[in-house]
Amino acid sequence: MYSLPFFSRRALLACVVTLCGVGAHAQSPAPIRLALIEGLSGPFANTGESVVRNIAWAVERVNARGGVKTSQGLRPMVLERYDSKGQSEEALSALKSAIDDGAQVVLQGNSSANAAALIDAINKHNEREPAKRVLFLNYSAVDPALTNEKCSFWHFRFDAHADMRMAALMQVLREDQQVQSAYLIGQDYSFGQAVLREAKRQLAEQRPDVKIVGDELHPMGRVKDFLPYAAKIKASGAQAVITGNWGNDLTLLVKAAREAGYEGKFYTFYGNALGAPAAIGEAGVGRVIAVADWLPNVPGKASEAFYQAFRQRFPKPAEDYVHVRMQLMVEALAQSIEKAGHTDPLAVALQLEKSRVSTAGQTGQMRAQDHQFQQGLVVGLMQRQGTPGVPFDVEGSGYGFKVVRQIPAEQARLPTTCKMQRPAGA
Repeated sequence: MYSLPFFSRRALLACVVTLCGVGAHAQSPAPIRLALIEGLSGPFANTGESVVRNIAWAVERVNARGGVKTSQGLRPMVLERYDSKGQSEEALSALKSAIDDGAQVVLQGNSSANAAALIDAINKHNEREPAKRVLFLNYSAVDPALTNEKCSFWHFRFDAHADMRMAALMQVLREDQQVQSAYLIGQDYSFGQAVLREAKRQLAEQRPDVKIVGDELHPMGRVKDFLPYAAKIKASGAQAVITGNWGNDLTLLVKAAREAGYEGKFYTFYGNALGAPAAIGEAGVGRVIAVADWLPNVPGKASEAFYQAFRQRFPKPAEDYVHVRMQLMVEALAQSIEKAGHTDPLAVALQLEKSRVSTAGQTGQMRAQDHQFQQGLVVGLMQRQGTPGVPFDVEGSGYGFKVVRQIPAEQARLPTTCKMQRPAGA
């Protein structure tokens, strides 16, 4: 069992009262409370726990340098967990609990449907109770609508949205002349629908010669046996599968494809971890492509040192899934609080929307127009560990991802349709 810088709500309150053993007379500034609302149980619990590790590590690193500098002095960050069970209703209930507990910053990402519900609820809450406003930092919910027609002053997205990720994948697929047919499959909710919609649009624009031989959505988190889907994919003759599936919905899909004897390629958003490489095994070498903001085999000493530091902190193979963007998110928050001098959400938001941060050789900048973080993207190809460009494998599987395309932020950038409603004083 590893020790992380988060507490149960009861333990945290006791800690604040006693100042964690220092004594109530010491008058130390209260910690900055971050409320992580995530699916920590249910079919996607493994993805939720991977988020906990990433953000907890980022918080640890801020606290290791003394915390966040404010007008009250140095304040540590504390991460509190709220289990949404992957459901929007539970996420909204968790939001209420977090606000009641005094949190001013909410973090969430795994599920664009949950993110959309939180954005709407936070907009209403902040308008209704300006003295108890909260910020929403999103690290993984990538439905493009969230920073377009549903954009919010209180919401900041630190992941590239689905259209940006698809455009990066298409840079590789555009040159892959071996692919003449594709099967599109995704989870049946806003994000999965957006991925398939954009895949069709970009294929028509960039590879009109590719025939779409399948276009299918499946229930999210409820399919236990993907063999029927894999059989259809194989029977279609598709030379590539394009999918935004994540978590168990991806792992079970690629495992079923392997068992069905499918030998085509997988163009994925998340095929680089959480069991997917091990599930597909040797059949994925040279065939599984993944897009990310960063991969462990990105060249450079800073990137290598960052990855090795994470693996030292979390040495178990099952814990091997690190996201630079989550580190950048926490750093951007700390930087913005320091510039504001305090944690008032409006003041922090005004700093956050012009933040620029770097770590592991990666740099990103928030775009004030829509609060969409602008950063470079990379595309990787699954290969055996030890082959040129693959010093690191994934989760002890013996397979890693060789970086085949690095896309700078200015190329990854896409226009926005956001018409942001800004609060008074912003």
